[in-house]
Order: sequence, then structure tokens, then C-alpha cells
Amino acid sequence: MRLHNIKISVDKVLEWALIVLMAANVLNVLWQVFTRFVMKNPSSFTEELARYLLIWIGLLGASYVAGKKMHLAIDVVVNRFTGRVRRLTEYLIEVLILAFALLVMVFGGIRLVIITLTLNQISAVLRIKLGYVYLVLPLSGLLLMFYSLLFLAEIYKKQKDTLFDIQNSSTSQDHRTGAL
Repeated sequence: MRLHNIKISVDKVLEWALIVLMAANVLNVLWQVFTRFVMKNPSSFTEELARYLLIWIGLLGASYVAGKKMHLAIDVVVNRFTGRVRRLTEYLIEVLILAFALLVMVFGGIRLVIITLTLNQISAVLRIKLGYVYLVLPLSGLLLMFYSLLFLAEIYKKQKDTLFDIQNSSTSQDHRTGAL
């Protein structure tokens, strides 16, 4: 139950972060349209800011959707099976997501952030270090890992509960028939 409460809290923080980022992006694009077409003097920073906000929205949004189990491709594969094969497929998918998130997003993302910060790469217009823009990669990877580990624990608990129910029903059936 405690993990479920943590998941709810992480979901809420992620929801609000995405809402704020999306609102900022909408206001940014509206400002770009206003300055371009009404003032006839387009803002110089809005295109770059929109690009970086979209990177954050896309990666954090992917983590959020994975945490809500709303990813279409995962459902399509799992729903083709039943019983033990379904459980094994669920395990396999979560382990693959965990491995991808750890190796590519977290380790690769940290490496990318360190390299860009070390090389002091700065964005052309906003003049911010690109390493800060790329921080969303390991952050999103950690979120995916959190959700994946949580789902693996849920699958394990469900399997354990099912096994316990089967053992209890066979034990009670043995008592009814007089067998031990």
C-alpha cells in the first residue's frame, strides 16, 4: 500500500509538471505568433524555447503514460495471451523497459549531460547550458525505472496471491474429502 501512495504522489507531481510545461509552451508559441504577425517583429527566443520545452514534455509525458499503463503497444502484446504466458509476457516487457531505461536513458543520459556540461555547450539564443536541457533524459529514465519496478512488484504479488488462493482451495477441498 505504501508503494501505491508513493506512485500516486509521483503521478501528481508529474501531472503538474507537465501541465506547467505545456502551459508555458502554449504561452510561448502565442507570444511568437503575436510578435510575428501583429508586431511584425518576431521574438528571437521563442522557437528555441518551444523546442526545449517540447523535449521535456515528450520525455516526461512518455514516463507519465508508461506509469499509467496507457502505452498502446504494451497492451496490444499482453492482451494476446492468457494465464501463465500472459504473466511471463508482462514480466518480460517490464524487464525490457527497466533495462532500456537504465542503460539507455539513465546511463546514456548522464553521460550525455556530463559531456555537454564539460564541453560547455550553450544554446544559441537562450544561452543556457545544453546539459540542463538533456537532464530530462536521465530523469525520465529514473521515472520509467520506478514505474517498471513497481509494476514488477505488482505482477509478483498478483502471482503470489493467485498461488496462495490455489493452495488454500486445494487444502480446503482436501479437508472436505477427508484427504490430507
